[in-house]
Amino acid sequence: MELPKLASPATLTTARLELRQWQPGDTAAFAHLCADPDVMRFFPATLTPAQDEQMANKIHGLIAQRGWGFWAVEVIGLQTFIGFVGLNTPQPELPCAPCVEIGWRLDKSHWGKGYGTEAAGAALQFGFDELGLKAIVAFTPAPNKPSQAVMRKIGMHNTGNNFNHPSLPKGHWLSEHVLYASRVTFKC
Repeated sequence: MELPKLASPATLTTARLELRQWQPGDTAAFAHLCADPDVMRFFPATLTPAQDEQMANKIHGLIAQRGWGFWAVEVIGLQTFIGFVGLNTPQPELPCAPCVEIGWRLDKSHWGKGYGTEAAGAALQFGFDELGLKAIVAFTPAPNKPSQAVMRKIGMHNTGNNFNHPSLPKGHWLSEHVLYASRVTFKC
């Protein structure tokens, strides 16, 4: 799958949010986010500081390389990292790969304000309008109803193509994932 590349990292602005390239100060806030059991309840485990740093560096590097990715999100006027939202290419072992996914993770102090939906909607529009993508998918463990609600709010539909995530043991309570898609019928 040939992925579009931009000349420089894109910044997206919504009515209340800015989605931007990661800055060095974001790593500590990201570590706090990924150590929170509430934020990570639909992941197999919280992340260690080394895993946080590795993931933040990878996300930053991908945005630097192609101009888009999982952008750092801040509330306009606060200039504080509240999480990430954006587009990514998931691991090739997934049954829906190759594809571009939309994803998010926000600090729980910012839940319930519509920030996830607002930022995800902007990222989705960017993917179609600026990158020219034909399809964007989202997936999450079946029990993760809050993320599925965001997927529906931004106009995605459940494809009915549930799959077992290859990184999790079969039978794990998070192994079954639902697959959502936007704009086209997407088959695994």
